[in-house]
Amino acid sequence: MAAPVAGKQSGGSAHPRAASPASNPVQASPAPLQPFPAPPRASSAPPATPWQPRPAQPGVFARVRPDAPPPIGSAALWAVLATGILSALLLGEGLGINLLLVALPAAAGAWLEARRAGRKARAWTLTWAVGGPALLVVPALSDAGWPTFLAVVSAVALGSLALHGSRSWLGVLAGSLGMLDRVVPGVGWGLRGVRARATGSRAHWGTVLRTAAVAAVLLLVFGTLFASADAAFADLLGDVLPDVSVGDGPVRVLLLALGLVGALAAAHTAAAPTRWDGITVRPGRARGRVEWALPLIVLDVLFAAFIALQLVVLLGGYDKVLEETGPKPAEYAREGFWQLLWATLLTLVVIALALRLAPRGGAKDRLLVKGVLGTLCVLTLVVVASALRRMDLYVDAFGLTRLRISVAAVELWLGVVLVLIIAAGVFGARHLPRAVAVSAAIGVLAFGLISPDRLIAEQNVQRYREGKAIDITYLQNLSADAVPALDRIPDPNMRACALREIQSTLRRSDAPWYATSWSEATARDLLAEHPVAPVGSPCYELNDTDDRIGRDPADPADPGRSDPYDPY
Repeated sequence: MAAPVAGKQSGGSAHPRAASPASNPVQASPAPLQPFPAPPRASSAPPATPWQPRPAQPGVFARVRPDAPPPIGSAALWAVLATGILSALLLGEGLGINLLLVALPAAAGAWLEARRAGRKARAWTLTWAVGGPALLVVPALSDAGWPTFLAVVSAVALGSLALHGSRSWLGVLAGSLGMLDRVVPGVGWGLRGVRARATGSRAHWGTVLRTAAVAAVLLLVFGTLFASADAAFADLLGDVLPDVSVGDGPVRVLLLALGLVGALAAAHTAAAPTRWDGITVRPGRARGRVEWALPLIVLDVLFAAFIALQLVVLLGGYDKVLEETGPKPAEYAREGFWQLLWATLLTLVVIALALRLAPRGGAKDRLLVKGVLGTLCVLTLVVVASALRRMDLYVDAFGLTRLRISVAAVELWLGVVLVLIIAAGVFGARHLPRAVAVSAAIGVLAFGLISPDRLIAEQNVQRYREGKAIDITYLQNLSADAVPALDRIPDPNMRACALREIQSTLRRSDAPWYATSWSEATARDLLAEHPVAPVGSPCYELNDTDDRIGRDPADPADPGRSDPYDPY
């Protein structure tokens, strides 16, 4: 009886359904323990090799490259077309208010595309947008070519900044030239927009062309009839309408293309500006306090020693210094200005490098940087004042010229930059790059509005009234801006010599109203009322070696030539 029982138990335990761990915990076998995790399964990918190229990192251009702009809008296309037509009709005879008239539709097209792209106007954007047209007022007022050139270039730079909205040093510099890389993309963008509209609405374009043709025919027929019926009306049409001839065809086509390309580049930039601020310049390796500050402190001491002598001159010790040092007034007035101008420029370079290498440990380092560089800026301002004082003495001795007034203006602007750097050290440098750009634009605008040729003529005529020398050969090469001042020369022969070349130039010019500056129109009226009389003797006899600008009459060794610093 015992055996069957044992066999039954044995058989029951051997059957898988006879017992379970819950019913018989003693016989249940626990899971084996694994003290270490199982190794991961090997990947099927081949192992990396040392010479395998790494994935390409986004480059500089990837950070600044703009997104693709949306298709150009119909209103912007009409603005671009208006810009091209006005360029072809108005820009062929010269510069005046016509440049502002051409810029307005181009600016309107860029503004429309900026709105369609969802861009919002900010304070700095409005500053650039207002400054550009303001600079284009200079060609409408001044006849001189060199202030006009500076104003036009600055207006284009401000317009580009308005479209990009840059704020860093590199962004402001690149943003002022940023529209140049949009010429080819802008043309393709505009052609795609024209093609899309021409394909979808052929009947609409046919209606527009027929309407324009009918209007042109009506204006031509009835305008010709009215002009032949009334001479006054014919003169009015001749003054108002552009003078277009067949011989000017190639030039007009070129101006049309330039207007279209420029307006498309501006609109394309407004729709998708390049992010020039994405290019960052890493700061230089910070130096220790002594290593960084000691050379600058030595430079401050050198500036202070030089300024100690300059203050004597500025406070009225001019004659005493000349007695002790030996040079004549003309030599002392001339020497040193160019060296001081270069010293100012190099000081700005030193400040830029010093800021890159300045210690950046904490509040004490910041205080050290502000103290050393602030002292250098203040001392440099005194150097600027000394340079301007020397130029004033030089102009008082020899008269005003284009080069002298230009370099004096540059030195004055460098002083403004130093003041802005000092303000940035006190209030923060966030707006410093844009503030420097604004100061340059304001300087160019003021330089054009004061009419340098007019100032040169007024100063030299006043010197002649005081019994000093006057250089007629130099003054007769000035622009029409100088006519009101030259007309007040008391000697009739000298007045005729000074105005003869300008009057001849104005008589040869037949520019229409939109290509004539206000100064040129004023000069025409003045010379019409008081024409230049025939000269009784040759003009070179009235302008001997003692009357040349830049000569020291007290120096017999001076050959009487123009100032060697003056290329005009």
